[in-house]
Amino acid sequence: MKILPYIYLFYMFVSLYFFFFYVILYKRNKERLYEVPKIKKRYTISVLIPAWNEEGTLRGTVESVIGSARGYPLKEIIIINDASTDGTLRLARELAGKYSIVRVLNNKRNLGKAGGLNRAIPLVRGELIAVVDSQSYLERDSIKNLIGFFEEQRVGVATAKILVRHKVKFLEKLQALEYAVIAFTRKMLGFIDCIYVTPGPLSIYRKEVLLEVGGFDTKNLTEDIEMTWRIVSRGYSVRMGLSSHVETVTPNKFKKWWRQRNRWNMGGLQCLIKYKKMMFNKENNMLGMFIVPYFALTLFLGLLGLGIFIYLTIRNMLSSILYTKYTIAAGSSLITLNDFYFTATVLNFLGIALFIASLIFTIIGLRAIKQEGVKIYSPPLMAAYLLIYLTIYPIILINSIIRLIRGDVKWW
Repeated sequence: MKILPYIYLFYMFVSLYFFFFYVILYKRNKERLYEVPKIKKRYTISVLIPAWNEEGTLRGTVESVIGSARGYPLKEIIIINDASTDGTLRLARELAGKYSIVRVLNNKRNLGKAGGLNRAIPLVRGELIAVVDSQSYLERDSIKNLIGFFEEQRVGVATAKILVRHKVKFLEKLQALEYAVIAFTRKMLGFIDCIYVTPGPLSIYRKEVLLEVGGFDTKNLTEDIEMTWRIVSRGYSVRMGLSSHVETVTPNKFKKWWRQRNRWNMGGLQCLIKYKKMMFNKENNMLGMFIVPYFALTLFLGLLGLGIFIYLTIRNMLSSILYTKYTIAAGSSLITLNDFYFTATVLNFLGIALFIASLIFTIIGLRAIKQEGVKIYSPPLMAAYLLIYLTIYPIILINSIIRLIRGDVKWW
């Protein structure tokens, strides 16, 4: 295929472009990574914790929220029990009896996370609303370190650095690398006002903004991504604080991880479909000029990379089969010294350069994001992350597209 080299070049050019794009952002803003904005106004803060069958983690989450807020009192903590079938409601009421600031909002029927939050938002008494997943654990001052961002009038939401809590199993360690790199890239995008998601473990919203945009989208599988895009589309900014540290429980089995990532992909695709008309629309500020195109491009590059890999694999397999067949028929040697030569082409060089760039980028991200329990320079872990873990994502994307087309859209 004569066009294949051009596809290679396009793929590698875009990938290397974004590598240098992030590196330049990092070099220019290195001293500001852990900057904490000053608080001038005393805001009242309500915390919403949506919970469905979270009996095992809810207590730890609530107590971590209370512990993290020392020095900056909270107005209230509302546990939203979404028709749980285990002991979540009983535990929530026990916590409400123990801590005076804890209240319980009980949904008699399951509304989903977005529906539960929408029911609670009009009831809160705080100016700012912190949404915390019931499998998340806040470090000290996690909420306080984000409040200063709201001194800017156009900031609608601020989010934290999310890292993996348990790093025992190999899959958890791979996710620990991933979450750290994601936190790094998200902070870099924050320097150009292009953060495209405020994740569930901890994000703080202005109550008036949530009411203005009409609450969370109950039909989207990733309500946090969709809400971020909607807030940005209204002209508000998004901020992220690396000094705000939150740990979350991640899947420790492949099946659960696969389901979670499919949900993330389907939710992202739902957002892309919903906001496709805003692409390259200057009236929508950075959402139209960067976030939506960037999101679409990353998905396209993932599919393109997988397509190239599949094509080369099939082509090489067919070539090997035909070569072996006709070599045996001709009575020639199957292996000669010529087979051990490596042809140094521009494409080979760019492929190696792309891998090295990915390795360097990952190391920069891991060094910038401070976390314990992960050896940055572990060759087996790094190799598994770059060569296996990340290459599964395009396969997940294809599966998500198929499920979305079939209408198989559900939380799990």
